Amino acid sequence: MQFGEKIRELREGQGLLQRQLAASLEIDTPMFSKIERGERKAKREQVQQLALLLHANLPDLLRIWLVDQIIDLVKNESQASEALKTALTELKKDGHKNAQI
Repeated sequence: MQFGEKIRELREGQGLLQRQLAASLEIDTPMFSKIERGERKAKREQVQQLALLLHANLPDLLRIWLVDQIIDLVKNESQASEALKTALTELKKDGHKNAQI
């Protein structure tokens, strides 16, 4: 699930309006709408704020956000799959316990 879809799902599930969350993030409603539609990227700080505002699990929300970041970076690369495998191997070497293939 993409980050924007998750945010929309959480927001609607709690009966909140885009303008309410936008105001809390100190951005305008059209900008927030673009984040939900995946047309703009949320900043990491905004993800943290959204987790608090939406009573969401921060590690889960950060994971979804990070997946979107990674996909956007490698989606047009022919070697994306191999590069991701290599990156995961390197993460394991650096002691990231949760790194799995």
